[in-house]
Amino acid sequence: MAQEQMKYRFRMYEKLQKEIPQIYAELKEAAKELKLKDDEKNAIGLTGAISGCPGSLRDDILEAMHQKAKKVISNAALVDEIRDIVKSYYGDDYDACPVNTCEAALWVSFDCLATPPFTGRGDNYRARYVAPFERHLHHQGGYGRPFPPKYKDVLADRGSTAGELGFAGKRQNNLDTVFVPLPGAKYDVHGIRSAQVFMMKNVDADRSEKVLQEYAARHADSLTAVSSLGYDSTGYGYGDKKKNGAPKLQCALAKIAQKYNVPYIVDNAWGLPFVGTDLRKTGADLMLYSMDKASGAPTSGLIIGKEDVMVPIRRALGVHGARWGTTSSYGKAAYVTQDPGKEALSGQIAALKVLRDNPEVIVNPLEDLYRLVVEEFDKINPVLRPFFQIEKSYNSSAIEINYESSWEGTGMGIPVFSIEDMYSGSHILQNGLAQIGIIPTIAYDANIFISAGLGTSDNKGQLIVEKMRKAIRALVLLLEITCKHVGLIG
Repeated sequence: MAQEQMKYRFRMYEKLQKEIPQIYAELKEAAKELKLKDDEKNAIGLTGAISGCPGSLRDDILEAMHQKAKKVISNAALVDEIRDIVKSYYGDDYDACPVNTCEAALWVSFDCLATPPFTGRGDNYRARYVAPFERHLHHQGGYGRPFPPKYKDVLADRGSTAGELGFAGKRQNNLDTVFVPLPGAKYDVHGIRSAQVFMMKNVDADRSEKVLQEYAARHADSLTAVSSLGYDSTGYGYGDKKKNGAPKLQCALAKIAQKYNVPYIVDNAWGLPFVGTDLRKTGADLMLYSMDKASGAPTSGLIIGKEDVMVPIRRALGVHGARWGTTSSYGKAAYVTQDPGKEALSGQIAALKVLRDNPEVIVNPLEDLYRLVVEEFDKINPVLRPFFQIEKSYNSSAIEINYESSWEGTGMGIPVFSIEDMYSGSHILQNGLAQIGIIPTIAYDANIFISAGLGTSDNKGQLIVEKMRKAIRALVLLLEITCKHVGLIG
């Protein structure tokens, strides 16, 4: 392709699309240096925190599940044990409710706290919640119809079922999502499957607070909730923190929710209770977790929140109390379909106890992983190395690799793939790794999250350096080959 054509982003991605077979062929050849064993192919990956391919459970979690599985114990007692653990850390003003997935936690939270009531005479009133225009918005921002209308197509391809029908059942009754672009963020169009991406590294928390306040005031007559992610890293827009470590942007959102007496619902799917973002410091009403991602529990979710907002949620799950008057129960209710079951509850209890009492089980491997990522990225082509910002996320027990700065000049930067690329199969940084037997990770929007756990940790949760190094090295090779094909390096 002629050099003058490469001054446009779409031309760069057009070139990449045409050369995908060659890129993958070169990667397969380069990957020979990794010396992947047959039993490692498609059995190790860059994270154990993907819902579709979770990491293996530690021995202590499996043993706890095994022991409780052999005992006669009610699920209500297990739920109350989770409540005891949560209250022992956050205090008696907070409560908990386990569910089967974090998406279930989002669903029940929005339905209980943000949608208008359906009882009583007359039509439902209009309800709206404010959400930053940020990464993963098809989760925390997907429960209402997008507002303003220019965003009505933004969720269309962010699911396995393409188009609006992929989200039809998810959207709640008479609920809108007011998306708020944040000052400092960039929302340029990138990718082979061209779409807006969310480049959040330079979000200005102070200016964002003012803009969010303006949007909330504009929609005050129908405002019923505020929502955001609960992450703590720069690449997600939460690098600007208060002295107590709380992300300033999340504190600002909490202030808005308090001003209008509406709940602040925080999606911290890839987060850790106790170790990660503390809802007491941010002022959030609810924090929602996918306990099988970073926490090491079996597939399940957990809602932790202030007692008053937890009451309707626990009622909806059928665990709050029997109608004749009890402190807890375990029965039929609106959202009994989101029941996690005995084995998941048992494993979640074990994981929570470790996070509360022995967090080094999670934190120490993160430190080892950080050193490993830095070592391998120091070997990348020296032209590319300055563009990669590497930082630890204690909230997610993950390493964030961000390369937004490669687009801060006037020329082409390192290719950025959209989440639409991921769903359409045109995400080179994910599909390329799969070509050589490495299970990929979340890597869209110029931001890559890496964590241990997918064939790269031993039975005690400690890092297996040799295997993790191979997975990281494969990513480095693929980045170099991809950048070579767009002329960034020779």
